[in-house]
Amino acid sequence: MYYAYILLSSKSHIFYYGSTRNLKTRFQLHNSGKVPSTKPHLPWKLVWYGGFETEKEARDFELYLKTGSGKSFAYKHLVSVALAEDFTKGRMGSLKSSAVRRTKD
Repeated sequence: MYYAYILLSSKSHIFYYGSTRNLKTRFQLHNSGKVPSTKPHLPWKLVWYGGFETEKEARDFELYLKTGSGKSFAYKHLVSVALAEDFTKGRMGSLKSSAVRRTKD
């Protein structure tokens, strides 16, 4: 079994999209700082994962999630609950695909 997954940074409130064969080990690597691209944004929460029969299917879905339409699909169908919780807790982080900004009154 192979997995595509989405992580949410508790620090910078950005998403990370990945794929792996061993989800538990890969998640531990992300949160231990051993993945250079995710190290500056520790800690991470796993907000979604999906299982696939082949590595190609998991990788293809990961690559789709990294496109504009894939991000839109993910926000609407896969991570909407995580986004709502993140914003409810007052974390108006820099979601790159979002135009949400705080303004002073």
